[in-house]
Amino acid sequence: MAAYEIAVAALVILATICVIAAVILQLRAPDAITRVNLLGPLVVIAFPILIVAKLIYSWSTTGFDLNDFIRAVIAIAAVWIVGSVASFIMGRSLYGVTVSDKR
Repeated sequence: MAAYEIAVAALVILATICVIAAVILQLRAPDAITRVNLLGPLVVIAFPILIVAKLIYSWSTTGFDLNDFIRAVIAIAAVWIVGSVASFIMGRSLYGVTVSDKR
């Protein structure tokens, strides 16, 4: 087994552990706002780890490709932006529904 295969397997296992941890924590979360907050680490950690694993695998088979690297950087940046905004919007909408003023 080559070194790149070990690295790719380790990254995929790490991403899987992140997904399993997020699922377990979401099942134990007391309310909807906490569940939305737990989606953030799942999206901004596990998905980029999988992208990097795919990038390492493709580099090991076909060599460095600038096009793949740029697309990976754009995908990771986009998922960070979209994940942050989506978490914020879902949290704000749930907060508006779950909290009532005493007025």
